[in-house]
Amino acid sequence: MSAPLVAVVIPSYKVTRHIMDVLAGMPDCVQRIYVVDDACPDGSGQFVQEHNQDPRVQVLFHEQNQGVGGAVMTGYRQALEDGVAVVVKVDGDGQMDPSLIPRFIKPILSGQADYTKGNRFYRPQSLQVMPKVRLFGNLALSFMTKLSSGYWPNMDPTNGYTAIATNVLKVLPLEKIAKRYFFETDLLFRLNTVRAVVKDIPMEAVYGDEVSNLNVRKVLPEFLMGNLSRMVKRYVYTYWIRDFNLGSLYSLFASLFLLFGCVFGALKWIASWSSHVPSSNGTVMLAGLTVLIGVQFLVAFLHFDVNNVPSQPVAQELE
Repeated sequence: MSAPLVAVVIPSYKVTRHIMDVLAGMPDCVQRIYVVDDACPDGSGQFVQEHNQDPRVQVLFHEQNQGVGGAVMTGYRQALEDGVAVVVKVDGDGQMDPSLIPRFIKPILSGQADYTKGNRFYRPQSLQVMPKVRLFGNLALSFMTKLSSGYWPNMDPTNGYTAIATNVLKVLPLEKIAKRYFFETDLLFRLNTVRAVVKDIPMEAVYGDEVSNLNVRKVLPEFLMGNLSRMVKRYVYTYWIRDFNLGSLYSLFASLFLLFGCVFGALKWIASWSSHVPSSNGTVMLAGLTVLIGVQFLVAFLHFDVNNVPSQPVAQELE
């Protein structure tokens, strides 16, 4: 019985200075390497074709720029066509050490996870080299992604060093996954809908002379609105469509009590302010007590949601 095929997808956009070093570091456990030229103005795909000596490398071209997510989806589809078992995504800018690939694929091949991703927050010393602005941004995005994806134990959601079982890829709507920088977060949301197990892999943060193509001002609204919409979709799908459970009741009662307490309290406050007559103690207690009960139900729902993280890998069941 032959060993499962492992492939690597490398989005290629303005990475000509680093791409050959990345390819040179690919370990022997990798059988396919897909370099996806995302309409790169530097012609990085052609550059690879001209200088590459590795027979595992295949260059795929986009006529129009589709973003890093679109490039990864192209690599994923090629991996599915080639019958690959696990596909790893590595950036071409040299920030991701290819020698770590065995760590990323091991939990998947051993049936312990369906998807693995890098985590630069695992070791305190890794944070010392991370720019403070980027550190704060990643912490904020991590919390928002926990809410939208449901993977509460996982950190560093925008980390692009990932690996996924192709059995899971087959059931994901690849055409619906975000094509720009939001795609890693969107992919986590999609993985939760099929109850895939996600495992973080500790890695060091590496920053060299590479130039990021990420414009924070442009992508921030996308991340905020994207996380909000995925949070609502996950809640509706998980607690009202796919299942109705104790978490559904907690969230329902939280909404009812908080809505009543806030609206009732606001109306009584406005009436008291307009008439210059203080509200009675009973009125104040009723508004405050219902809000307090609502908060308790909300806390109970969040506790239920945290404990509802997928724990049983599904890749083998999807074979």
